[in-house]
Amino acid sequence: MSDSRPAPDALPDRALAGIGLMLAAMFAFSLNDVMGKWLVATYGVAQILLIRSFAAAAMLAPAIHRIGWRAVVFQDRPWLHAVRALCSTAEVAFFYWAVIYLPLADAVAFYLAGPIFVTLFAIVFLKEQVGWRRWLAIVIGFVGVLIAVNPTGESFTWPALIALSGTILFAGLNILTRMLANTNEVALVSWQVASALAFGLLVAPFRWVTPSLADFLALCLLGIVANLAHMGVNRALKYAPAAVVVPYQYTLIVWAVVLGYLFFGDIPRANVVIGSIIIVAAGLYIFMREQARAKENARKA
Repeated sequence: MSDSRPAPDALPDRALAGIGLMLAAMFAFSLNDVMGKWLVATYGVAQILLIRSFAAAAMLAPAIHRIGWRAVVFQDRPWLHAVRALCSTAEVAFFYWAVIYLPLADAVAFYLAGPIFVTLFAIVFLKEQVGWRRWLAIVIGFVGVLIAVNPTGESFTWPALIALSGTILFAGLNILTRMLANTNEVALVSWQVASALAFGLLVAPFRWVTPSLADFLALCLLGIVANLAHMGVNRALKYAPAAVVVPYQYTLIVWAVVLGYLFFGDIPRANVVIGSIIIVAAGLYIFMREQARAKENARKA
């Protein structure tokens, strides 16, 4: 019987491919954020979500046709899918709403706190056991969030609260995704797109601005680029272990600072930079502890 395992020399190549895909995906997400911040200055959040979602739906159509629409629509726990889809729509809407007023790096800094909220929600809703090290990382991460938000200073504004609320919704989305881990990925994404489409159709007509051809294409690109970036993340995780590629997701904040300055002249405040460093450090530590615990459980099994 032939050995189908990859040769040792191939493993570093796959890891490098995974890292490259993750870096490319984070850059794509960052470009998407830049386009979103540029477009939201002219178009309403609901209109952006509507056109972006139509483009995303067009990309999904072949996959939906392949598995059949019944496999997408009929789910065991439809209410859970509905709540997850609403969280997805709300967190994207909150991000676009926040970047109308906040520098790009500020908004992204709050979203980097996502893993901290995910860990906290996992304790509450999934009854996961967390040791003192991860509890300490959660507390330190919240200190970073407080420094970034600066609730006692002049920089504390309602747009910062919007961005933070979006982060909490994003964490909720992740928890609900874990709870629906056995669901087909196409179905999960389809429910998200359907929710965004419904929101756009209901709200966008109240503040509709007819886009130019260039802006319409840019609005469509938001959906296409986001889908490609998500595909890049998924493929990166297939090529290399999560422990290798996930830390590179934090390059988002680097791109947010660079692109925010190049396109909008944004210079992040000192408290946001310091808070971001603390948030990233806490998030990475939580991730490493989760990997270590997974290895311990695998050895015991």
